[in-house]
Amino acid sequence: MEEKVIATNKKILRDFEIIDKLEVGIELKGFEVKSIREGKVSLDGTYVKEANNEFFIYKMFIQMPPSLHANTSEKRRRKLLLHKNEIIRWSTKVKEKGLTILPLDVHTNNNRIKLTIALVKKKKLYGNKKKIEEKIAKREMRNL
Repeated sequence: MEEKVIATNKKILRDFEIIDKLEVGIELKGFEVKSIREGKVSLDGTYVKEANNEFFIYKMFIQMPPSLHANTSEKRRRKLLLHKNEIIRWSTKVKEKGLTILPLDVHTNNNRIKLTIALVKKKKLYGNKKKIEEKIAKREMRNL
């Protein structure tokens, strides 16, 4: 089957250095699946945390039908589906090295909704300045 990207978190590629990636499942309710397939999802400001040896995603916005607004929050925490050894390996890296886990994108894989999460480290500010200076220099060279 084909893989279709539904939503991405573009700020991560700009502000963070990706160390490791992992494709995980996400525990959703039926109406959330429908909304995600329609593209009514946003990853802005989302993050992943560990609680009770499980990973949860926080602040992932999924638009809900008007009839369900009173019952459920659109930004509720959702459980991520990982193997136990993956949880242990990633949680030790986060604790030891001070890394962060952030979602990169939401996509479909074999008609299942998956989430790509990444183990990231914040880029140094001077690294961003160097890239900007290199882009400006390349642009000037093309214009000459």
